[in-house]
Amino acid sequence: MPDALILEALAKPGPLVSVELRPPRTDVDPSGSMSAWIDLHHSLGRLTRDGLFVFLTDNAVGAAEEENLAHVGANVGDSVDLRRIVPILTTKHTLEYCETFAKRAASDGFDALTVLGGDTSVGAPRCVPHGRDLREILRARVPSLALGGWVNPHRAAEEQVRFITPPRAVAEFALSQVVSHHSLAGVEALLEAMERGGVRVPVAFGVFLYRSANPQTLGTLSRFFPVPVEALTREFAAGASAEEICARSIRELRAAGAEKIYVSNLGNRGAGRRLMKVLERV
Repeated sequence: MPDALILEALAKPGPLVSVELRPPRTDVDPSGSMSAWIDLHHSLGRLTRDGLFVFLTDNAVGAAEEENLAHVGANVGDSVDLRRIVPILTTKHTLEYCETFAKRAASDGFDALTVLGGDTSVGAPRCVPHGRDLREILRARVPSLALGGWVNPHRAAEEQVRFITPPRAVAEFALSQVVSHHSLAGVEALLEAMERGGVRVPVAFGVFLYRSANPQTLGTLSRFFPVPVEALTREFAAGASAEEICARSIRELRAAGAEKIYVSNLGNRGAGRRLMKVLERV
């Protein structure tokens, strides 16, 4: 098994909180892109110095993003331990690009890579049918990288467990689709199916920081993952803050046995401060 810092952290008993951040979108003007990268670099520095892990997306929710290696590997300098940053790569590129990406990641000093299929409803077509197909190719090309897969607690548990079962899955860890305290049944079913099957692959469960109950925003997000629109609307209407709702999800997921978490939608500017506001309420 490859030696990676994220695997060491995921293997330790007890809770773990990590973060998912997004590179700037490709349709941002040059000055806006530079400002966004500066914000991202500051957040990467703070989060990694605080001992957190950061997953960097690849065209999240259908929006074309700048390549997550383009600036990070070359420009963050010694201020960031690249072993604490885990780039995400989808199959929605050419196979040559994906192979080059993995080789560059290892050369730059990253020790893990999450490889996902990617949403088939938007963007470029997949270069291979499934994420595990690309992981199999990359394992042969760059064996030093730990590879992460994907699991969806909103779908049939037994099927999802097969996607992360060794050796076919070619994954040492997995990220989950976004879940919350409103989808505990699916999380519990997945964990129970993993227990029955003796599957020990660690899973980091995604939690989304919903900023508001804006119907247009929640409707857009619902195109990419299940959003508990009515429940969130009630919570915000009752006076709960975005941070409290996010913290509630983390608390209840931990109580259900999902102790490893990654938090999405913190934004690149002040991500560390926003995360602390969430964790103060957990």
